[in-house]
Amino acid sequence: MRLLAFETATRRLSVALWQDGELIERAAEIPNGGSEHILPWAHELLAEAGLALNQIDGIAFGAGPGGFTGLRLACGIAQGLAYGLDLPVIPVSTLEALALASGERDVWACLDARMNEVYGAAYRVEGDSARQLMAPVCIPPAVAPAPTFAGGWGVGDGFAAYGSLLHARKSDLIGVRSDVFPTAAAVLRLAAPAFATGVAVSAALAQPIYVRDKVALTTVERIARGGAR
Repeated sequence: MRLLAFETATRRLSVALWQDGELIERAAEIPNGGSEHILPWAHELLAEAGLALNQIDGIAFGAGPGGFTGLRLACGIAQGLAYGLDLPVIPVSTLEALALASGERDVWACLDARMNEVYGAAYRVEGDSARQLMAPVCIPPAVAPAPTFAGGWGVGDGFAAYGSLLHARKSDLIGVRSDVFPTAAAVLRLAAPAFATGVAVSAALAQPIYVRDKVALTTVERIARGGAR
């Protein structure tokens, strides 16, 4: 089984290739843009593995939540390749990939959603699976629901951006790892078992998971959420 994956929901962009359980990846932190790297990385990985693009069995992508531009980039590339190659697509939750990438067991995954909000969810990671303990939300950090488990980790750049507001809500955590990002390798580790059991969709049905539908706030809304006037 050979799968290609794209993860561009945050400033850390990555592409990964899965070939019968073996993973290789290209990644870099690129705060602005970076779309010009994605397809060249994919071709580099294929060349390293001695594969042609038409030998891929499926395509996975980090579907979100995350930055709107990044989500559309990953989804668009996945759809375009899947249409051209007549391949199935596997959308994977970015927050699940973040939890898996952390290497921790109980994880409060929290990404900076901008607009004075965070994307948050909680998972229990076992092997290459992440069981949802708390559904994804997009909410101001001061009122973000905290998971009920004790002894877990807070993971993601949401804790770097809003640590003071989240501090009172993470008292039962072992600690915080704000430098962890979702990766294409983690997307593939989640996607591979799903693909093997037939859980995939056509390119036409592959869509981002926005969680938040509104991309901008009015001035009054920004002020209400503690933003600049």
